[in-house]
Amino acid sequence: MNKRHFLEFETPVADLETKIEELRYVQSESAVDISEEIDRLSKKSLQLTKDIYSSLNPWQVTLIARHPQRPYTLDYVNEIFTDFQELHGDRHFADDQSIVGGLARFNGQACMVLGHQKGRDTKERGLRNFGMSRPEGYRKALRLMKLAEKFGMPVFTFVDTPGAYPGIGAEERGQSEAIGRNIYEMAQLEVPIISTIIGEGGSGGALAISVADQTLMLQYAIYSVISPEGCASILWKTAARASDAADALGITAHRLKALQLIDKIVNEPVGGAHRDVKQMAAYLKRGLNDALRQVNDLKPKELLQRRYERLQSYGRFNDTTEH
Repeated sequence: MNKRHFLEFETPVADLETKIEELRYVQSESAVDISEEIDRLSKKSLQLTKDIYSSLNPWQVTLIARHPQRPYTLDYVNEIFTDFQELHGDRHFADDQSIVGGLARFNGQACMVLGHQKGRDTKERGLRNFGMSRPEGYRKALRLMKLAEKFGMPVFTFVDTPGAYPGIGAEERGQSEAIGRNIYEMAQLEVPIISTIIGEGGSGGALAISVADQTLMLQYAIYSVISPEGCASILWKTAARASDAADALGITAHRLKALQLIDKIVNEPVGGAHRDVKQMAAYLKRGLNDALRQVNDLKPKELLQRRYERLQSYGRFNDTTEH
């Protein structure tokens, strides 16, 4: 990672970290031992980070989910899986690089892994289209999932997209059909599907690869039907009220876990996943292992019945109205 990027609400931590860096530079250039002062400030910075992150509002969580240094799908693939062989193209139109996928091994077991990939710099962001997939991306994902089904391999998906790309070309090539087809086919796929929301889980763009037997969500990820800015633009005619929309949408992991829309929250290192990618990957690997163990030995018929019941349970409510 390059120099650490701080968000606006992290300014007090950024000031402390700047001071620590200055002291480290002074110590390296002089004979004076100021290591005790550096340690004291480092502990203070850690505690301040813990305090800030213990009381985040939904809009601040959204900013963390979009953090430019947050690990993406390929970062997790490199840390968690072995023998990854990327596969390209949808066999219809093109290779959409906003979705990456291929064959790999998870703890020695052959599997299929795929997910959204955002870019780190301007050039890569253009290449990856900021993680916003076109129809060919979803058709590539479906091709890989059907390949996994053919060989009896579990599927791991990683969701991190603002939403499906809404451009004219994407609509002409059947964006909504591609998303709908994926949801339909994933509901019937006869192998285990483990889906993880690692950053932004935006609208149909996220749903197209997140119909699963187990859905995990990172502590500071978000998952919603629309972005806070989009919601604010519709409700209040201004994106400036995005923070109000984030509060109303219920997009955070703990809220979604309470509603039973996700199965497990994977904790992040202090200060978010971008602070320690290896530690985050270790936490996620443990979560994926637990999730796979729950469904790995089920026969296809049992797996599909369980998945159907799980999907049907979404949105249930109790009517407390007195007659």
